[in-house]
Amino acid sequence: MISYCTDRTQIIRLWRQAFGDSTDDINFFIDNVKDAQCLAYYEGDTAVSMMYIVKCVANGRQAHYIYAACTLDDFKGKGFMTKLINFCRSSCMTVCLIPASDSLVEYYSARGISHKIPIESLFFEQIPEIEEYLFEGYNLSRPAALISEE
Repeated sequence: MISYCTDRTQIIRLWRQAFGDSTDDINFFIDNVKDAQCLAYYEGDTAVSMMYIVKCVANGRQAHYIYAACTLDDFKGKGFMTKLINFCRSSCMTVCLIPASDSLVEYYSARGISHKIPIESLFFEQIPEIEEYLFEGYNLSRPAALISEE
């Protein structure tokens, strides 16, 4: 089942396992990000996959930036992230992101988020510390953002 998640305990558990960030850093993000929601895939009552969707402007148009996309280790490979991406795209959202690695460029491209745009074309109405979160953590040989095709 897909639903928006507001349960900090579940968000923090997923985020920490995937990225290793501190609880304080995650709480800072949750408390300070504007125009964002956490979308999660649930198995029973447990969020097993999630992504933050942050409103932005990408390449001059309104979009939703995917951030902190992750799945609990025991649930990887079951297609839950694909289901979350498809949910966003079927909800008429233009989605974009900065893949963390070159291998993720292929992963997201195969799911319809494939048009490369300059990272500099992403704009957020966030405080500087939150913008830093949204732009950090990638290790691409050719830095670029990806946006879904219309």
